[in-house]
Amino acid sequence: MHQFIDGRYREGRGDEAKRTNPVTGEPAEIIRYAASDDVDDAVAAATRAFGTWSRCTPAERSDALLALAAELGRRAEEIAAVETAQTGKAIRLATEFDVPGTIDNVSFFAGAARQLQGLAAGEYGAGGTSMIRREPIGVIGSIAPWNYPFQMAGWKILPAIAAGNTIVLKPSEVTPGTSLIFAEAATAAGIPDGVINIVTGTGAVAGEHLVRHPGVAMTSFTGSTAVGRKIMALASGRAKRVHLELGGKAPFVVFDDADLEAAAHGAVAGSIINGGQDCTAATRAYIQRPLFDAFTARVAELMDRVVLGDPTDDATDLGSLISHAHRDKVAGFVDRARAAGATVLAGGHAPGGHLAAGAYYRPTLVAGAAQDSEIVQEEVFGPVLTALPFDTDDEALTLANDTPYGLAASAWTNDLNRSLRASAEIQAGCVWINDHIPIVSEMPHGGYKASGFGKDMSAYSLEDYTNTKHVMLSRDKTPHKDWQNTIFRSTNMPASQP
Repeated sequence: MHQFIDGRYREGRGDEAKRTNPVTGEPAEIIRYAASDDVDDAVAAATRAFGTWSRCTPAERSDALLALAAELGRRAEEIAAVETAQTGKAIRLATEFDVPGTIDNVSFFAGAARQLQGLAAGEYGAGGTSMIRREPIGVIGSIAPWNYPFQMAGWKILPAIAAGNTIVLKPSEVTPGTSLIFAEAATAAGIPDGVINIVTGTGAVAGEHLVRHPGVAMTSFTGSTAVGRKIMALASGRAKRVHLELGGKAPFVVFDDADLEAAAHGAVAGSIINGGQDCTAATRAYIQRPLFDAFTARVAELMDRVVLGDPTDDATDLGSLISHAHRDKVAGFVDRARAAGATVLAGGHAPGGHLAAGAYYRPTLVAGAAQDSEIVQEEVFGPVLTALPFDTDDEALTLANDTPYGLAASAWTNDLNRSLRASAEIQAGCVWINDHIPIVSEMPHGGYKASGFGKDMSAYSLEDYTNTKHVMLSRDKTPHKDWQNTIFRSTNMPASQP
């Protein structure tokens, strides 16, 4: 069963579909999708639970989240195995990155639940004391992608419920397993029924109904920019709050004083993480011309050493992509770039032999593509890195900003002034210096431009999931306040008689 509503599993009432194992190409399971009625039931459950959960004290919500962190910790090995089985990603990534990072996120929000911020109460205007209330919004409708199913479930659920909201989450219909475990573990940890609900269905049915639902106060979405724009349009009919984490095309800028070996290793790790199916993955390497040949040669050498194989084997560096259709989409980008005159310096093909049946693709380095070409401008979402030279610092930063996206970026230099300039002028929600990819629960994740708005992780995300209310208590006991003279003068009028 692939729906978790009001604290229990149930079958969906929509269509049936077969999920394919991306590693073998064989059928994996049959999923019964959620219909609109299932979404209605989930929203109703979340609405009922909101009355209780929103009135819990911050300490009570914090304790519940700490219990959830412990429950997920006990099931960490199981969660990693399910995550690998449904995505094809290497077990090392699931075990060492996805699962522990998400559990750390739970622990962080257990603390953040008790730290809602606002201005100190005080007399900001004459005669009155003002204070700030941070209040939960209501039922949150969230839609998460397939690339990091467990991590994205955490990013959507945790700030919402820490702030006192309840949630209906629609995971990707091809990777619902660990989102369901997340909700099941929350129930086992004592989080009330209906606070977290999971509906597994298609975007066209379950997703659109969730966005349009009059009982949903806010929509949170992670996915492509094209779908994000559609969700904004759907939500605008009810003037609904929207939180969007969309696509990326991260630049990787290597200045001529950079540590070449560090930059090359960073480029490979940053471009192939999760098969390149990561919105923050390094996709566009800009290298100052004196280092260009040495950098591309070293990156190509390192890419050729990457071990593809059985994702459950700890020796595997890179598992399969999410599906055969997606592998073919990635290959299409590379093939078209090659046909347009670009040079493939590493990879550029699916492996043969015992991996031929799976959705595998070799780590790929492409040089010689034009800045305005498809492979440089559009999100490939695969283990593909393009390399382009630059001459001046001004040119590097102009090229780095020359896409519609602005989610993440990195700059590689040992010059303090260069690093400060890059971090200030690159238009992205995150800029790493001499590294690419690491994230921490305390720091926000979110983009500029077509990469969306709103923050995941960190205390900043709580701002997106709360209403900010100004409360002012008048301390002036007189019946007619001085400021009212601006509107009408009544100081000479006799007082009304009882």
